[in-house]
Amino acid sequence: MRRQRIESCLVEHFPKQTLLEIIDESHQHAGRQGQESHFKVLLVSDDFSGQSRVQRQRKVNEILKTEFDQGLHALTMRLLTVEEYGKQQSAFQSPNCEGKKS
Repeated sequence: MRRQRIESCLVEHFPKQTLLEIIDESHQHAGRQGQESHFKVLLVSDDFSGQSRVQRQRKVNEILKTEFDQGLHALTMRLLTVEEYGKQQSAFQSPNCEGKKS
């Protein structure tokens, strides 16, 4: 459910997006399995042109403020323009959770 809400918000605010991937990683974090609390987002949109990485992240955090207020704990983001994505198609890795045992 949260994944769909995140997707709806981002599609609404970035109508020119060319790629949007949202992955629920809650199962990888200690005590968070099934809580829809940790997500990873890859968003490619030319709406990011001329913005720094921090400006892009602040914008997405603001768009998803309601989700954070309702239990979204962590959001790993990769926010790129189409040109940047063409140059940086490397794997998008999330940091390991220190509390989760392998």
